[in-house]
Amino acid sequence: MKQALLVIDAQQELIDGNDNEKSLFEKEKLVQNINLVIKKAIESNSLVVFMRDKDVAGGEGKGFHIHQDIKVPTESKIFDKKATNSFYGTPLLNYLKENKVKHLVIMGCKTEHCIDTAVRAATVNNFDVTLVQDGHSTNDSSILNAEQIIMHHNQILDGHYNVDHFSDVISAQEELFQPRHNDYR
Repeated sequence: MKQALLVIDAQQELIDGNDNEKSLFEKEKLVQNINLVIKKAIESNSLVVFMRDKDVAGGEGKGFHIHQDIKVPTESKIFDKKATNSFYGTPLLNYLKENKVKHLVIMGCKTEHCIDTAVRAATVNNFDVTLVQDGHSTNDSSILNAEQIIMHHNQILDGHYNVDHFSDVISAQEELFQPRHNDYR
């Protein structure tokens, strides 16, 4: 089965923050886990895809680029998006279908926005999804702190389904590229 790692909005300014926005919760751990999962993706012969949000840093410059501490494989694909949904108005879906991908491992930023949307949209688009439990992050909101937001999404997205396809939530240390979905069908 063909698989892909989808790293969403792991951009310099989004992770480190700027004059108007604080850095992400546990940003060092996030970057470390992204690098760990990239290594696992390469070892499992999976595709690696990065999505960048055009709203970050005005869509240009160092702040717009993938975080400097993330080891981007030379053979990875990088797509830009304008919407919260990584599949909307981008070549992502066609690229995954052309490469016969059936399973997506998803991680990146921000939990309650682009990560949540990607998991849900992927299951609707006929992909089984593994969300990396400790591989996404966000900032505090006005009612919940970042850790609560992350824990909440890990809980509600674990087992989220759209009839035939669903999401599984497991940590970066586990076997992400040996999906357990068929064990639960």
